[in-house]
Amino acid sequence: GGENFKEPHKRYICSFPNCSAAYNKQWKLDAHLCKHTGVRPYACEYDGCDKSFCSPYHLARHQLSHSGVKPFQCTVDGCTEAFTTNANRARHISRIHTHEHKKYVCKFEGCGLEFRKHKQLKSHVCEQHSQLPLYQCTYEGCQMRFTYPSKVKRHEKVHRGYPCKEEGCTFSGKTWTEYLKHRREQHRVVLRCDRCSRVFRDSSSLQQHQQVHSEMRVVFRCPRESCNRSFTTTFNLQSHINSFHEELRPFACTHTGCRKTFSMKQSLERHSIVHDPERKKLNMTRPKRSLASRLSELTVTLQSNTYRNYNNSVVLSLQWQMFQLKIITLD
Repeated sequence: GGENFKEPHKRYICSFPNCSAAYNKQWKLDAHLCKHTGVRPYACEYDGCDKSFCSPYHLARHQLSHSGVKPFQCTVDGCTEAFTTNANRARHISRIHTHEHKKYVCKFEGCGLEFRKHKQLKSHVCEQHSQLPLYQCTYEGCQMRFTYPSKVKRHEKVHRGYPCKEEGCTFSGKTWTEYLKHRREQHRVVLRCDRCSRVFRDSSSLQQHQQVHSEMRVVFRCPRESCNRSFTTTFNLQSHINSFHEELRPFACTHTGCRKTFSMKQSLERHSIVHDPERKKLNMTRPKRSLASRLSELTVTLQSNTYRNYNNSVVLSLQWQMFQLKIITLD
């Protein structure tokens, strides 16, 4: 009998409510989660480029535009055009080498140019046969006009931006990254632990820290095969997976002469303090003790599930296995 080919097992599941998306690759899930969060964690570091992307693949594809490399050659005989993406090559073949489509012809006397799309004809007429471009900015008082609707939308972001929602603050960022930077620098919330007076910037970090004062602690075990490492926070687990298993260290220190890279943005921020004399160093002097010396009872069963990890608005998802452990006091 013939072989049965089954669809790859989709074990990377979106954990957002009412979303049933599932994928067979971690990077596909991470890219999907950007649609929920609006965060694009992979930023282009090319001078003057402020673009960012949802996955390392899309960043690498974009960086081809800076390098000048065009790996996708036109497949039509005699054509020497090349492109940075397969989609651009397909678009080129459709527009230039496919002749079955309907053509829109400019009817101005002496012109006769043909276009595949009606909006291309309209833009041509505005540019070549009239004084004003067709599409005008919809914001009151703005007289800017453009030849394509996409250019109008891009321009209108200058007016709209990303306004700060804090009461009394008039700041509006031109980009989402600029808005987030403003929030971090101007409206940083300081939350203090009522047990030990340590301070945190967000409630999730405070709640995670407060587990150290609880009689029961949750420990997250690495789900990778043959790895028996365990961590007390999801941040440390994700950092371990990124740097050790995936070898991803996308966050580089920009200080002159420092070449250190990190798998998590928070790790870079924590490291940057060593270069800034105006900021106090984090108190990292607590003595380290082995897990065995601090923990007593290990519960019987392992549970498999998915979790959501809010790391500076970057949402990550993976399989986790949970232990319940009881802390013993060493006096």
